[in-house]
Amino acid sequence: MQTSEQLTEVREAHRFDEEALDRYLAEHLESYRGPLRIQQFEGGQSNPTYLLSAGSGDYVLRKKPPGVLLPRAHMVEREYRILAALAATDVPVPKVHLLCEADDPIGTPFFIMDYVRGRLLRDPTLPGMKPAERRAIFEEILRVLASLHAVDYEAIGLADYGKPGNYFGRQIGRWSQQYEASKTREIESMDRLMKWLPANIPDDDASCIVHGDYRLDNLVLAADEARVSAVLDWELSTLGHPLADLAHGCAQYYLSIANQPLISDAANEDNATSGIPTEREYVETYCRYTGRSGVPHWNFYLAFVIFRYAGIAQGVYKRGLQGNASSQEATTLGDIVEIASDKAWEISQRPEIDS
Repeated sequence: MQTSEQLTEVREAHRFDEEALDRYLAEHLESYRGPLRIQQFEGGQSNPTYLLSAGSGDYVLRKKPPGVLLPRAHMVEREYRILAALAATDVPVPKVHLLCEADDPIGTPFFIMDYVRGRLLRDPTLPGMKPAERRAIFEEILRVLASLHAVDYEAIGLADYGKPGNYFGRQIGRWSQQYEASKTREIESMDRLMKWLPANIPDDDASCIVHGDYRLDNLVLAADEARVSAVLDWELSTLGHPLADLAHGCAQYYLSIANQPLISDAANEDNATSGIPTEREYVETYCRYTGRSGVPHWNFYLAFVIFRYAGIAQGVYKRGLQGNASSQEATTLGDIVEIASDKAWEISQRPEIDS
């Protein structure tokens, strides 16, 4: 994370006993010393995240949100586990320090990790950069993604981190259930997708570690070069299909995610001089790093990730209405759910693109 990321005072719904946390860290975090100051990151719609400024240095605390939670959601314990395991690989992640699985001392489980300084870029069109800089950043994004997918998850102790195989079947079922549990109105395209997707899963059943939300604003880039210093926000990670991660990155060619501009707006207008890859070039670069010859059934993968985004947005919107979402923007997501599901359905029904 970078120092220029928006920080706020801890919001009322996310306050906890700061003195109790200070005492806990003094007892359990090696070399920790106060005084302690706590601020909240505005970014992120799921698990509240805080900057801890202490006498011994800066840390990041990530915790479950308050209130009644959907089953299997907000699993900060899993985030801690995968960050700890990936520390021994080429995938850049923040160093984790401790995990507290009890509700005490702050009301929910949480973990502590390093505060990684660098550039946190939210606009995927990378305004103000030279074409060569943009090209190098997108190349690095895909290099790191390919490195993640190449990790031997059994060798780093993650053989039971998920169920290899049938990833899409399980994910479609999970997000359909989550959507139904948090639904606030009827959306016809979501109903259609929940029937079409499980009936059209491709035969390719590859398994690897997937991030689940791999995109530019979950990456910390070094201050002075096109190098990823840390991959953040592993809440949706599991053992799954690599093309789900690839398609998630390409969703921004179709949707303005988290109020970001569309990549395609910049890439397709003047790709030769912008340095931003087209969607086809994005896929081809990933295939080059991974040795794939192409991606059949590309429409399915895109429709799936946008459907999942709609399901996640619906859950965040519902929590926003209840007052316990981790971002103040949560209550603005209601219309986005229908926009995303409509786009996913449109993609699912278009002629297949040769990828």
